[in-house]
Order: sequence, then C-alpha cells, then structure tokens
Amino acid sequence: MKSSRWLPFATLLTLGSFGQSVSPSAASATLKQPVVDSYYGISVSDDYRWLENWDDPVVKNWTAEQNSRTREYFKHLPGRAYIKARIGQLIASRPPTYSYLQFRGGMWFALKHQPDLQQAVLVAISSPSDPSDTKVIFDPNRARLKGASIDFFIPSFGGKYVAVAISSNGSEDASARVFEVASGKELHDVVPRVNFATAGGSMAWKADSSGFYYTRYPHPGERPPQDSFFYQQIYFHKLGTDARGDSYVLGSDFPRIAETQLRSSPDGKWLLASVGYGDGGRFAHYLMNAQGQWTQLARFEDQIVQVHFGPDAMLYLLSRKDAPGGKIVRMPLSNPELTQARVIVPESPGGAKEEDWASIENFVPTSDRLYVIDSVGGPSRVRAFTKDGEPLRGPVLPPLSAIVQAVPAGRDLLLYVSTFLSPPTLYRFDALTGKTKVVALPPSSMTLDGAEVAREFVPSKDGTRIPINIIHRKGISLDGTHPVLLTGYGGYGINTKPDFQGPFARLWLDAGGIFVDTNIRGGAEYGDEWHQAGKLTRKQNVFDDFIACAQYLIGKRYTNANRLAIMGGSNGGLLMGAAFTQRPDLFRAVVSSVGIYDMLRVEQDPNGAFNVPEFGSTEDREQFAALFEYSPYHHVKNGTRYPALLMLTGDNDHRVNPMQSRKMIAQLQAADGSGRPILLRTTPSAGHGIGTPLNETIDQQADIVSFLFDQLGMEYE
Repeated sequence: MKSSRWLPFATLLTLGSFGQSVSPSAASATLKQPVVDSYYGISVSDDYRWLENWDDPVVKNWTAEQNSRTREYFKHLPGRAYIKARIGQLIASRPPTYSYLQFRGGMWFALKHQPDLQQAVLVAISSPSDPSDTKVIFDPNRARLKGASIDFFIPSFGGKYVAVAISSNGSEDASARVFEVASGKELHDVVPRVNFATAGGSMAWKADSSGFYYTRYPHPGERPPQDSFFYQQIYFHKLGTDARGDSYVLGSDFPRIAETQLRSSPDGKWLLASVGYGDGGRFAHYLMNAQGQWTQLARFEDQIVQVHFGPDAMLYLLSRKDAPGGKIVRMPLSNPELTQARVIVPESPGGAKEEDWASIENFVPTSDRLYVIDSVGGPSRVRAFTKDGEPLRGPVLPPLSAIVQAVPAGRDLLLYVSTFLSPPTLYRFDALTGKTKVVALPPSSMTLDGAEVAREFVPSKDGTRIPINIIHRKGISLDGTHPVLLTGYGGYGINTKPDFQGPFARLWLDAGGIFVDTNIRGGAEYGDEWHQAGKLTRKQNVFDDFIACAQYLIGKRYTNANRLAIMGGSNGGLLMGAAFTQRPDLFRAVVSSVGIYDMLRVEQDPNGAFNVPEFGSTEDREQFAALFEYSPYHHVKNGTRYPALLMLTGDNDHRVNPMQSRKMIAQLQAADGSGRPILLRTTPSAGHGIGTPLNETIDQQADIVSFLFDQLGMEYE
C-alpha cells in the first residue's frame, strides 16, 4: 500500500474531464399501494409497504430492474473503467497486512489480508516483526462453503486449536469450526448458531482446551420463529462430541436483546460474560470461577462498560458511574465486590484545552502496568500507570492518530496505529526504556504524502463546538471551488477515529478533492455525555451538527453547494437521509450505504429491536414524536430538487433490512424535481459489509468514485 509522492493523474491514466454529468434512463414508475397506520391519533401513509416483502417475486423483479438501470448508468460513465483499474492497481501493490492479533502458546494468531485474495486468511506467525514464518490455519478462499469468510476466531490455551466462526456471503450467520494448528486439519466439530448480525457472537476456551464456551442462538423448535435471533445464551461444547448435546451454562434470564461477549482469564480458570442490553451502551457482567459458580459483578444500572482480567489476580473495570468520561476501578478476583472497588485512574477533570477533555475508551492491563487509551474528541492518546494508578511515561503517538488495536506483550504494549494520511502501522512501546518504535512497517503505495490535515471546530445550531478533520493537498487556496466529500456517523457511542481511506483517498485527493471527517454528537468522542446528546429524542442534534459542518465548509470557502457531496453508511446512512431531506439545497450528491430511512418501521426487524435503546420506539409517545419528526422516508416532498443519490445495499444484510433502501429510492424517484440520478445498487453476494469479497469491494469503490466524479464535475490533472 504505498507511494512516496503525489503523481499527476495524467501520468497514470489517459483521461481528461468528465464534462457534463451522465443522465440515466428514466426510472419506471413504482406502483403505489398505500397502507395507513395510526399513531396516537396521527395517520401515517406508506405507499411502498409492499417493497418490504423480499419473498415476493415482484419485489425481486423490481430490484433487478433498479440494478439494471444503475448498471446502465455506470456503463456510460467514461471514467469508471479507468477508476476501477487504478483502484485495483493500488490494492495489488500493497503488501500483506495483519489484523486481530492474539497471542497464545508462544505464537501470534492473526488474519492475513493479501491483495490477491478475496477473503482474509487465518494464520499463525512467530513474531509480528517477522511475519515471514507464516502458517496458514484456515483459508476461506479454498473452503467448500461458497462465499465463506471469518467473522471471528479464538485460539485455545497452549495454541493447539483455533475455533473459528465462519459465515457466507456477508450474512454473519456463523457456525464454529475447529482447526488443529500444527497440522491445519479441521476437526469434525461443527457448532451452529454462534454468531448473527443481531447480537453478534463470542467464544472462550476452557483452560485445558477440552472445549469452549460460546454464545448460542435458539435452535429450531426451542422458541417461536420470530425469536430465532434473540435470547442469546451461553453453552459449552466439548471437543469430539455432537453439538446437539452441548451443555447450557448461563443466560436463561438474560434480556431478549442480550448481546454477550465472553473472555477467559490469562490462566483460563475464570470466565467473564459481559451482557449488553441491545445497542444502548448498558452492560451487566457475570464471573464464573473454576468450580462453575457464577457471581454477578455488575448490573445494567451500575454503568460498568468494560471488564478486563489482570495478570495479578485482579479485575479492572471501566466505570461511567458519576463519570461520563470514564474511570478505572480495581477489585480482587477473590472478592469481586463492586462497592469495595478502588479507583485507580479517575475521570479526566476537563479544562480549557481540548486535550483536557478526554474520555477513556479502552484499557489494557499488562504484567506490571496499566495502559489507558483515551479518545480526545476522536483521536487517541495512551497513558501509562502502575497497577496502583501512579502515572508513568507512556507511548508517544503520531499527531491525529487512532489506536486500531492494543495487545499486551509482557510489560510492553503492541499498538496498531492509524492516521488520516498513512495506513495502520504496528508499534511496540518498550516499558523499560519508554521508547515507541515501529515493529513492522510494510512498504505501502498509498501513503498520502503531499497532503495535510486541518483540525477545526464548528459551532453547531446550539453553540456546541464540533471537531472536523479536513484532509487536503498542501497549498490549496480557499476560493470556494474545491470538490468536497463530507462524512459522518454519530451514533451508538462509537468514536469516529482518524482512519486511512486507502485507494479512495488517493484518487480523491489526486483529483483535487478535499475529504472531511466529522466528530459529531451521538458518538463518544468526548465521553458518555457526547453520546447521550445524540440518541433517542435528542437525535436531531446529530443532524444539526452535520449540517453545521457543511455550512462551515461553504462559509470558509473550501467549497460551494454545487461541489459538496456527503457520504455515510448504516447509522451514517440515516444521517445522510436526514441531512438531504432537511437541507436538499446544501448538497450536490449523496452516497448512502446500508442506510436506515423509515424510522417508524425499523423496530419491526430483528436487529431493529436491538436498536430501540439507541433510537427509541413508536410504542413510546414521546419517542414516536421524535422519530416521526426526522424520519427521512416521511420527509420526502414532491417536486423538491434533491441531490444526485447513490444508495447501496446487500441482499444478505441482517443489520439493516435492504427494504429500507428500496422504499426510500421508490419514494425519491416519485418525488424528485431535479432530474438528477437517483440510483439503487443491490449486491446479491453481500450483507452489511462484513465479509464482502475483494472484487465486490473494488466494484463498489469504483462506482462510488465515478459517481461522485461525474456529479461534481471533477477532472484528473
């Protein structure tokens, strides 16, 4: 992945201006079959309810026609073939990279991403600094299961086995399979229903490697069909036995929307179960000792959001109780009484400077240190402490960087660090010397030399200062003419961190574009209060923040409304829908992937129920009023000049029902008064994005880039 300098695009491709944007053929009128629902005396009509039924052949035909129209549009874009070739070239030039490092039995386990393979491969390596000694354990590209991909994996103690959750075609509907590391042989064990898109999944080995604990969804006949992807519980599978005889362990009294993660202590004698209440950020925690006895460590109302085992027979917990920015507390495994837990790292006190407003995002106990990873408005910092909370010298990170993963290595710490301008790089912090050094720096053709990042702050509608990160080539003039792509997320308490955008950023910046990433409310960039300010009935703050960022970019003469595009996915797709329905005059083009648009129907889907703690429910009068007030689907107005729109979804998306995109596109095509392209792109072999094969990823990126270039009138130099 690398290049040392900017190259004029004309030296790479024989292509000039895109000129006038391409107009697709007119969309056929979609049949309207109104269905009227009543909420608290308010009648709400839905013309396209029939598009929700994916089992209806008419719906499949409608989707195929939309895909055909979209493909015809891209076929006539003069630059798409060149863009796809360039993206493929950039990806092919990168070396293999590694992710999800785990250390067991003297070996490092990781997913190896090779530019010539469709899916990542599970490997064992002797050292992250020398991955040349690599052993392939499972290669989904050669698997019998069509479209196989790895959702997650866990090595056994001693590193003899690896349990791997494998699904197909981006479905996230995974079974666990077990591989012997030394031989690469797959055992006969197959454990179904360990993972799904609603509550995820997790596994943890028993200390003697005789089997593993896992999260399990109901099997057929155990619950009504509508509860198939709820009521996740914990079971134990003994190697060499039929999974139908697996033992129940815990969870019969968990909530219907429980999301459970499992973790073993370093010696394997203790098991931790952290149970989320849907996607709302509340957790209960349970601890099992070597005798199989369970203790509840914390309830949902205790606001303990993370628990980690220390190698010193202690438990370390991240608490937000009376501390929205987080504090670290500690208690002994032998007496895990939360009321007696001692504060080791208090909440950051705040202050006049931005760096004073830090929120604890994660932490890593090592043999004699505690490393605390903070979010400072989005970018990361790492602090080091003794086990008693005395400050120590910590790692020095590159400016405006993010911790992708932190892994203990004895008393040291391995850190995958990403920036806006360079791909993730593996560092090692030496606790003895206090020095941070690069462990593995693979040559990359996609570093963004010649670019810089300006971090600025935008006053939102209510005066709240919103950080934005503006990535552009050095030396630009602020003349209001630059094509700008603005993106955001704003939900679930997820930090939007500095992230390297790879080939996309390279093409965009080479063509003179500016890329802008936002740290709007709804995330946890500044702690739990930042999240709370953008959820449930306060969701409009998220949209106000984003719109304010767009207005700021125009006001500061980075761009103008005719050269401003926005892009987001999933919850960020909801953001796109709200932004362009509330301010259609502000944007020229929109790319929205796997988005949510009909907020009154979200909770009818399995994963929608898990989203209720974040978005709210129509069953609550006040929450209904808020949902209806911003629901993008219900605010499409006839005759409005909407921006050009490209919506992407996948047939196998179980996180956001593809019907959301179908209905929104039908509504927009019927109402639009601008005549700009309004396109739906549905992928049969993909879901929400996890497990999407490389070729499809390249195709999607080529479509997105060529669509934006066409609509913004961008030229190669």
